[in-house]
Amino acid sequence: REIYEFLQAASQRYGIAFWRPGSGIIHQLVLENYAAPGTLMLGTDSHTPNAGGLGMLAIGVGGADAVDAMADIPWELKAPRVLGVQLRGKLHEWGNPKDVILALAGKLTVRGGTGSIIEYFGDGVNSLSCTGMATICNMGAEVGATTSVFPYTPSMARYLAATQRAAIATAADAQQASYLSADAQVAADPAKYYDEVIDIDLSTLEPGYNGPFTPDLYTPRSKMSDTVKTEGWSDKVSAALIGSCTNSSYQDLSRAASLARQASARGLRVAEGTEFLVSPGSEQIRATMERDGIQEAFEAIGAKVLANACGPCIGQWNRDENPVVKNKETNSIVSSFNRNFRARNDGNPNTMNFLTSPEMVLGAALGGRLSFNPMTDSLVDAKGQSFKLEPPSGDELPTRG
Repeated sequence: REIYEFLQAASQRYGIAFWRPGSGIIHQLVLENYAAPGTLMLGTDSHTPNAGGLGMLAIGVGGADAVDAMADIPWELKAPRVLGVQLRGKLHEWGNPKDVILALAGKLTVRGGTGSIIEYFGDGVNSLSCTGMATICNMGAEVGATTSVFPYTPSMARYLAATQRAAIATAADAQQASYLSADAQVAADPAKYYDEVIDIDLSTLEPGYNGPFTPDLYTPRSKMSDTVKTEGWSDKVSAALIGSCTNSSYQDLSRAASLARQASARGLRVAEGTEFLVSPGSEQIRATMERDGIQEAFEAIGAKVLANACGPCIGQWNRDENPVVKNKETNSIVSSFNRNFRARNDGNPNTMNFLTSPEMVLGAALGGRLSFNPMTDSLVDAKGQSFKLEPPSGDELPTRG
C-alpha cells in the first residue's frame, strides 16, 4: 500500500495520470480513455499496439526510450517495412477478430513481422468492431511487429462516442479521407506500395487454436480434433480462461455469455474437472457486465470472475495447490490470451496453453475437451438430452451505455 500511495502522490505532483490497482489492464484503459486516431504513442509494454484498434500508431518501447520521449528528446528507430494485410468479406457467425491474428501468426511465425508495421486494409475492415481491431493489433506483438494499425472506421467513431469522446470522432471524421485511411491508389494496387501483402478472406476464416508453447502454431477448428490425436496432446481441458488485454471487451464477454445462457437454460454447467475463470479488462467493463447480467450468466455455469487485471495470462492465479501444477503433470488449458510460452501461465512446463477466441474458450469449458467442436458437436443437458449450441450473439457496445 505504501508503494502505491507514493506513486499516487508523485503522479499528482508532476501531472501524471495514476490508475489505482483494480482499475484494469493498462491497454484496455488506454483504449477507453486516451487512444485517438492518427496520433502516436509510446508505451513500455509489448502489447501497447492494442491502441491501433482505434487508429493510433502505438509502439511498445523500452524504458530508456520512454524516458527520452518524456524529456522531449527525439525518438528514433530504424525505418520499418510496411506489411499490408488485406481483409475481404465478413466473419461468419462463429468467427471472432481473434481468428484473424491467429491465422496471420500461423503464416508469419513469431519472427515474420520483425521490423515491420502491419497495416490492415480492404473491404473487410469496416465489418470489424473497434475492440475487435484492438484484439488483432494487440497480438501483432506475437509476430514481432513494430506495431499494427487500422484505418479510421465508423466502428471507431461509435466507440469514441460510447466512451464520451464524440468530439474526437468528429475531428477524425473531418480528416478521414486525407490522413486516416489508405489512399485510393494504394487500395487499387497494394503490391506497389506495401513491402509485402497478405490476403485474408474473413468469410472463409475458421476459428483457430494456436499452441501449445508458441503463439504461431496454428490449427483451424476443423482439424483440431484429429490433430489432438496425432500430436498426442492432452485432450482433457483442465482450465478455460477468458480475459487478458487481448479479449476482455464488452463484445467478447457478451458473445461468450450468450453461449453460457444456452447451457444454463438446459441445466448444464462447465465440464467436470474443468476450471472456468473470467478476467474483465477494466473496472468499467466489469461494472457494465455485472449490470447487464453477463457476470450472472457466467457464474450460473460455474465461472469464477477474477480481478480486473492480467491475472492468469501472466501467472497470477491460485493454481499452486492444483495437482497438475504440484506434480508437473501434462495438461491442457484453453485461453483467450496472447502468449502461451512454456511455464508462463502457471509455472508448470507441461501445461499446454491453446490460444483461441472467447467463444471457443466457452465451448471448451462446456465440452471439457480440446476435441469438442462447439460448432458441430452435441452436449448432453441435465435431463440427458443431447443438444447443439446456437451461434453466439452479442452487442458491439452496451446498449444502455
